[in-house]
Amino acid sequence: MIKVGDEFTHDFSFTQEQVNTFAEITGDTNPLHINEQAGADSIFGKRIMHGHLSQSVFTKIFGTMLHNDGHIYMMQKSQFYAPMFVDTTYRAVITVKEIFPEKNRVSYETKVIDPADNKVCVNGEALLMNKKAYLWE
Repeated sequence: MIKVGDEFTHDFSFTQEQVNTFAEITGDTNPLHINEQAGADSIFGKRIMHGHLSQSVFTKIFGTMLHNDGHIYMMQKSQFYAPMFVDTTYRAVITVKEIFPEKNRVSYETKVIDPADNKVCVNGEALLMNKKAYLWE
């Protein structure tokens, strides 16, 4: 039974090849993401990942790992606090924030943390509906 405060974590990383593919698919070919020299010359000192690629880990978690059978992703809000880099391991943390039993919905706090220094890189909230897994007596 799902309850407020339940937490799920997943460690992940992205390669430069994945960043390049994301840039190609979305059309966001900002040099900060794909050009090594542009990244080196930036305030970050190297290429950064797309913010939406970094938060896509939540789709993976909800779509394939956590109560995934029947999930309908209704909303995702995200704020980007720190740059994220390729070939670096990050931790996605999903926490049950609120339950709406009459609507078979759960609100989750969604975070991406850099485990090296516990810095929050992405912070947000997701709302999911699931008429198979989100059942309460």
